[in-house]
Amino acid sequence: MDPRGAHIIDTLKTSHLFTSLSQLQLERVYRHSRLSKLKEGQLLFDQGQAVDCFYMVITGKIKLFRVSPDGQEKVIEIVTQGGVFAEALMFMDQPNYPVSAGALADTEVIGIDAKDFKAMLWDSTDTCFHLMSEMSMRLRRLIHEIDTLTLHSGTCRVASYLLNSAHADESSFELDMAKNLIAARLSVKPETFSRIVANLKRQGILNVEGNKVTILNREGLKSLSMV
Repeated sequence: MDPRGAHIIDTLKTSHLFTSLSQLQLERVYRHSRLSKLKEGQLLFDQGQAVDCFYMVITGKIKLFRVSPDGQEKVIEIVTQGGVFAEALMFMDQPNYPVSAGALADTEVIGIDAKDFKAMLWDSTDTCFHLMSEMSMRLRRLIHEIDTLTLHSGTCRVASYLLNSAHADESSFELDMAKNLIAARLSVKPETFSRIVANLKRQGILNVEGNKVTILNREGLKSLSMV
């Protein structure tokens, strides 16, 4: 196998979805896959488009989003390097992507043939159960996120996001996406997000300069969060 193929297979192994696959299975996945390079802002697929692949992010970031009838964009998930998305759709009888996917930066993804991957699962019970476990954990994370968005205030959601974005031993970090995208991800309006951040600054809990956030009072921020 060429070095590029070997590198992609090594990258696949970093995802929990593929760790239980044998080398022969990984090579089969690679043979039935395609690499796509996207520029920032470029769409990978549109909501409603027929499913033929599920994807793993090799480099960059992918935004999964829906657009409401009134034109409002709702960010469902931000998928970063090593993340897999749209994998559950291979088990639907007439699948269509329920969201759109677009690049937030120059991004490379590998598209894995959903039909062939599903056929491969018939040959391995162990692989099937591992995949079910991974998808169940993902479902639990999404349910937790729904609870977060519906049961907690905007301030609580923003505080939790900022805490989760910071390393435990570091007080300063860079926001990894535009503030309007963070707001959409947290289901608050951009002006609401800015107002919450400004209020946290007035309380001396944090400082923000551009995309750099410095947590000045971690315990104070934690008291406002659900962490």
